[in-house]
Amino acid sequence: MGNFENNSGKQSSTRKVVVGVIVGLLALVLLFSLGSVAQNVRADEIVVIQAPLSGHLTFYFTPGLKWQGFGHVTIYHKESQYWFSAMKDQGNRQDQSIRIRFNDGGHATLSGSVRWKMPLNVDGMTRVHTLYGSEEAVKQALIRTVFEKAVYMTGPLMSSKESYAEKRNDLIFYINDQAEKGVYKTKTKETKGVDLLSGKEKTINVVDLVVDPLTGDVARQEVSPLKTYEIVTYNLSINEVKYDTIVEQQIVSQQKAIMDVQTAIALSKTAEQDAIKAEEQGKAKAATAKWNQEVIKAQAVTEAQQKKEVADLDMQAAKFTKEKEILLGEGESARKRLVINADGALTQKLQTYSDVMGKAFDALSKYTGNIVPLLQTGGAGSGANSGENGFTQFMQLMSAKVAKDLSLDMSIPKGASK
Repeated sequence: MGNFENNSGKQSSTRKVVVGVIVGLLALVLLFSLGSVAQNVRADEIVVIQAPLSGHLTFYFTPGLKWQGFGHVTIYHKESQYWFSAMKDQGNRQDQSIRIRFNDGGHATLSGSVRWKMPLNVDGMTRVHTLYGSEEAVKQALIRTVFEKAVYMTGPLMSSKESYAEKRNDLIFYINDQAEKGVYKTKTKETKGVDLLSGKEKTINVVDLVVDPLTGDVARQEVSPLKTYEIVTYNLSINEVKYDTIVEQQIVSQQKAIMDVQTAIALSKTAEQDAIKAEEQGKAKAATAKWNQEVIKAQAVTEAQQKKEVADLDMQAAKFTKEKEILLGEGESARKRLVINADGALTQKLQTYSDVMGKAFDALSKYTGNIVPLLQTGGAGSGANSGENGFTQFMQLMSAKVAKDLSLDMSIPKGASK
C-alpha cells in the first residue's frame, strides 16, 4: 500500500513537469510569434499580407495595427525616389547614370532623379504586387527600365549641341512625357550634318515625330507600363549631362564659334546702328539748318512784306496828301481868283503899294545927299506946281509910277461916301 502511494506521487509530479514544459514551450512559441499575429502599418506605407494557407492578399493603405494572422508581409512606400546618378551620395555608391546617344553620333550620360507614387487602390496594387513582388523589384525592373527606354528614344530627337543649348528643356520634357505616356512613334529621314569626330560633313539620320491623324497628338508606339500599373512619376530632375570628351570639346568649339559669330554680328549691328545714328543726326542737323534758313527767310519775307505794306500805305498816304494838297490848292486858287475878280486885287495892290512906298521913303530918309539943287534960278511959278518943291514932286512921281505899275486907281469914286 505504501509503495502504491509513492508510485502515484511520482507519476503526478512527472505529469506536472511535462505540463509545465509544454506550457513553457507554448509560451515561448507565442512570444516569438507575436510579430506574426499583428502588423503595425505606418502612415507612409502600403502593407500587403498574404494568408499562410489560402494565399489571399490583404492590402492596408491606412496607418495603425492590422491583423497579420501569421501571413507573409510585404511593405511598399506610398512614394519613393529613384536615383539614376553618377554621384556616390545620390542613390547608392555605384554609378547608376543612364547613357544616351544623340542623332549626330555623340554620347553622354544623364544623372538625376524622379519621384514616383504607388497606386492607392486594391486593383492597382494587386497588379504591381503579383508581378513584381517587392518595392526594389518595382524600382529596378519597372521604373529604371521605363526611364532607360525613354532616354534611349529621346536621344535621336536632337543633336549633342541641341541638347547642350536650345533643346535642353526639351530633353527633360521628352524623357518625362515618354516615360509617363509611352514612347513616341517616329520616322527617320536623312539630312546633312557635321561629324563630331572628324568635323566633316556627313549624312545624318534625323528622327521626326509621327502625328496621329485622328487626335492631332504625337502617336505612341505603346502605352507606358507606368500607366498600366497606375504608377505616377513626377519631378524629373536632370542634375548633370556628362558628354564624352570629344563631344564636349566639339560642343565647346561650336559654342565659341557661335559666340564669335554673335559677337561679330553684335559689332556689325553696333556699327550699323552708329552709322544710322550718324546719318540720322546729320539729317537732323541738315533739317535744323534748313529750317533755320527757312525761319530767316520767313522773317525776311515777313519784314519785306511789312515794308512793302508800309510803303504801299505811305504811297497811299502820299497820294491822299497830294490829292488833298491839290484840292486845297485848287480851292485856294479858286478862292483867290474869286477875290481878285471881286475887288481887282485891291488888297494885294495896296499891300504892294504900301511896301514899295514904305521902303522908298525909308531909303530916302537915309539919303544924306541933296535931293534938290542948292541953287535954283527962276521964281516960284503959279499953277499946279506952285508951292511944291522938288522933293514933293519926286515923291509924287514915285507914287504915280508905282500906282501905274500896279494899275491902282487911287481916286475915290463919287458917291463912295454914301
